[in-house]
Amino acid sequence: MNEAPLIVARPQGLYCPPGDFYIDPWREVERAVITHAHGDHARPGHARYLAATAAEHVLRTRLGAITLQTIDYEDPIGINGVRVSLHPAGHVLGSSQVRVESGGRVWVASGDYKLNPDATCLPFEPVRCDTFITESTFGLPIYRWEDSERVFGDINAWWSANADSGRASVLFCYAFGKAQRILSGVDASIGRIVVHGAVEPLNRAYRASGVALPPTQLVSETDPADLTRALILAPPSAQGSPWLRRFGDYSDAFASGWMRLRGTRRRRALDRGFVLSDHADWPGLLQAVDATGAQQVIVTHGQVPVLVRWLSEHGLDASAFETEYGDEEAGDAVAAGHSPESA
Repeated sequence: MNEAPLIVARPQGLYCPPGDFYIDPWREVERAVITHAHGDHARPGHARYLAATAAEHVLRTRLGAITLQTIDYEDPIGINGVRVSLHPAGHVLGSSQVRVESGGRVWVASGDYKLNPDATCLPFEPVRCDTFITESTFGLPIYRWEDSERVFGDINAWWSANADSGRASVLFCYAFGKAQRILSGVDASIGRIVVHGAVEPLNRAYRASGVALPPTQLVSETDPADLTRALILAPPSAQGSPWLRRFGDYSDAFASGWMRLRGTRRRRALDRGFVLSDHADWPGLLQAVDATGAQQVIVTHGQVPVLVRWLSEHGLDASAFETEYGDEEAGDAVAAGHSPESA
């Protein structure tokens, strides 16, 4: 007789029956364990939240006054007899994999993750388990990331060339996670760094969490004469908005994993595209799954059928959960004229 699963999909979200708690629920619940603070995983309205200590400032910045319990990575607690611990996911500051142990079995819900280095968060930690629940945002063989230091070098060269010609450099990127990763990697000696109002509160949360970032200013705090050599970080929603008019003759670019897709930069009418993602690429997904030793893998969002089929063909018990997770880079793809399912 098959043992009951430790995590199931319910209309409210991913649910742990023996522990009576949810992981990243999309409907209001009594107890929510949160993998990270992106809006598709951390939603308002839950009675109680549990997350990694490193996520506290970003969660409170995004969700306001919530009843939040935090625990350090790898420091287990008991929830209704279930042993629960959080482990670094390498996605953004405070991102976690949720390890659930009960009855001698171990399941891990990974949330979103990446294996590439990131100075703003702890690296992904493989957790041995029987069942691994994984994303598949970039679950196609075409997605293979370059070394991030090389990407930062390209961004610096673009910014420096624009500064030398008296043009501002507007770089579109997601306000939480991607913007701070870019700030940690660029050469701040090139010029002033100015950020959109959606970015600066997250910068403050990162700094309050002990993450070193270069000085940044809001546009409203900056003399227009100082913008010609500046790097301006803004969310993708700012593209084409009146907010950009103040920068005069500027060059624009977009930092996202979706820049790997042929034609994406052209459709967005951008000067440059930088392939920089906070999600695992195809080799990273396969490496992460293999490192867990799991014989059962459940895929939650992204290129679900492709990854399920590949894992099944390679001897694993692979299936999918239907969820309401998107992700910020999927939103970028939609804005660029793609959908994650057809990329």
